[in-house]
Amino acid sequence: MDDTPSNSSSRSTGELSASTIPESVASGQIPRRRGVSRESFVRAGEQLIFVTAVIGAVAMGLGITDYFRDHRYISAYLIAYIGFRFADLMVGEDSGHRAEPAEAHAQRIMTEIAVLILFAAAPFERTYLYGGEPAKWVGALGLLLELGGLWLALGARIQLHFFSSDKSGCERMILVKTGFFRYVRHPVYAGVLLVIFAWPLEFEAPIVAILTLIIGMLIARRQIAADEATLAARFGAEFEEYRRATDALIPSIW
Repeated sequence: MDDTPSNSSSRSTGELSASTIPESVASGQIPRRRGVSRESFVRAGEQLIFVTAVIGAVAMGLGITDYFRDHRYISAYLIAYIGFRFADLMVGEDSGHRAEPAEAHAQRIMTEIAVLILFAAAPFERTYLYGGEPAKWVGALGLLLELGGLWLALGARIQLHFFSSDKSGCERMILVKTGFFRYVRHPVYAGVLLVIFAWPLEFEAPIVAILTLIIGMLIARRQIAADEATLAARFGAEFEEYRRATDALIPSIW
């Protein structure tokens, strides 16, 4: 069939008239097929998180509260973690009214999905590989590590927001080097890594704990490289001197 519309009044079987051909095709511009958009991917991630929350709500209705009552360290971990998530929204460095770029939003959704997998994998390992109950002292250690990580991450957030904002709340061009930032350049990441590492300890799940540590360090390494490239471009020689004088995540180690 000819690509151009026919100008004759007669129509053969299967031929399209000019009025039925899309304007872009008639003008010679063939529309390009699109793949899955970033927005669709982000929405799919949000739906996955929502469905997981729904399943959790159903589990609560089926009596999982009895489990939490019998496992107080796990309950305390979850309560502290939920409190941290809400507190982080209020004092986070991006707590203003700036629009979040689509790429950053997609990355955040991927992080949330990874956290959901972690929260499912630890009890799965305990239930289907070992059975029985984790040792009480291991659960207590996990809770202690979580509280330390929450204190570090939230405290660093507060310091960062306090020192880099003026009285009106607007961000200032200042490199924060005091408080927690005196000892490591990224105390927020260090605290979050402690928090997520503490979760598999609550279930005495060594496989998930090791994988969490390895994957968490790799993600932190990539994020630190991106953040420090931005800081180096913004503060120049001041940041380079600060980087030489401090460790990135773990004092005297990294």
